[in-house]
Amino acid sequence: MTASIPGNPGDPRPSDPVANGGATSAASGGRTPAPDPNSKGALAQLQRVVAASMAGTIVEWYEFFLYASAATLVFNVILFPASENPLDAVIAAFGTYAIGFIARPLGGIVFGHFGDKHGRKKLLQLSIVLVGTSTFLMGCLPTFDQIGYLAPIILVFLRFVQGFAVGGEWGGAVLLVAEHSPKESRGFWASWPQSAVPLGNLLATAVLYGLTAILSDEAFLSWGWRIGFWLSAVIVLIGYYIRTKVTDAPIFEEAQQETVEGAGYGVFEVFKRYPRGVFCAMGLRFVENIHYYLVVTFTITYLSLQVGIEQHEILGLLLGAHAIHAVVVPMIGRLADVLGRKVPYLIGILLTATWGFFAFPMYDTGDGLQIFIAVTIGLLFHGLMYAAQPAVMAEMFPTRMRYSGVSLGYQVTAIVAGSFAPIIATSLLRAYGNSVPIAIYLAAAAVVSLVAWAFTRETRGIDLADVDREDVDRRAMESVRS
Repeated sequence: MTASIPGNPGDPRPSDPVANGGATSAASGGRTPAPDPNSKGALAQLQRVVAASMAGTIVEWYEFFLYASAATLVFNVILFPASENPLDAVIAAFGTYAIGFIARPLGGIVFGHFGDKHGRKKLLQLSIVLVGTSTFLMGCLPTFDQIGYLAPIILVFLRFVQGFAVGGEWGGAVLLVAEHSPKESRGFWASWPQSAVPLGNLLATAVLYGLTAILSDEAFLSWGWRIGFWLSAVIVLIGYYIRTKVTDAPIFEEAQQETVEGAGYGVFEVFKRYPRGVFCAMGLRFVENIHYYLVVTFTITYLSLQVGIEQHEILGLLLGAHAIHAVVVPMIGRLADVLGRKVPYLIGILLTATWGFFAFPMYDTGDGLQIFIAVTIGLLFHGLMYAAQPAVMAEMFPTRMRYSGVSLGYQVTAIVAGSFAPIIATSLLRAYGNSVPIAIYLAAAAVVSLVAWAFTRETRGIDLADVDREDVDRRAMESVRS
């Protein structure tokens, strides 16, 4: 028989392993009974998985966003030659910042390949060690005055390693949760690792805020900024330990057995069999990624250089906005289980297209309250898109290639979206002296994501076992034809 996808009107629903109290999965050849997701033991295990995913994600994004803030506040001053226009050094620092985004797809491909083969847990443990080591070494970097251009060269190398590791982090973290989650609440549970991203940013901002508030500008630029990078050694150990306490999901164990029997996996396989899923994931990600880095990274540049706000005041405003963002994301994840994945996402795309036209004028007032409101609104718009991404992308691909599919769709977009967003925005500000071209740039990006949204299927309530079953049937039909 030909399997059908739940959520498509008129399709017969295949037997549901979860709803039938733990019936065996057809995709797994009837080998392993699926556990009851409503049992106390399953809920406790799911909560441990969520905690492990969040702990590591907070650590890794703390380090990634620490670099983002340091690129604006520190690296442009101490690791690059002086220039008459301060925006020149900022653009150079953002250039090294972009290296991390360029490395992320490579990390996503490599980690996705081996994560689909060996499991999500092992690769997540490796990623946290890599990103922690590279971040700690950034705190040991000599300045431009000490070793010249060798300083930014070493920085670029460490940034590449950091980006490579973070590229493998996201897919594994969200899939570890998504594959353990009941289908009825996958949007909610899988959104928790997403809230760990603003929590990581919150932690990075809090550390920098404390350092800039306590230390003089001279002390902060001389040695104080290094403390935030050195702290990564402590929090990496905590995150690594927590991740040793979880296991891969039963559905992955079943799919891994099938892989041994001859099913393919990896980036080439996912492009060959699920190109629509990959390109829809990339397109959905486009405006979300650009918007986020305009709000959390370029905002620092704009407020400090264009408006003249003190650095510690900017960080304090971002601190509160990140906290609100982290709380709201799981709420929107729950909404995606009720309304579907596409409705909140559409609202987020449309609202994001308007943000630049009112947010930058609010920045220009220099009023702390208006700035805080503008940043918070921007992150709320972002949350409408960001919360449902793990569920949407996980439901696009079968288990045997899911890590590769979601990592590819999520990370490749970062090369042309988030990596260049601060550079493009800073260049537009330098060329035109006002924010209108930046707002137009963001609105144009929203059009790209709107097209991808139109081609994305609604998958609320889908059983991942049914996705695997459809994949098995598709390959069986192709085998018969050949």
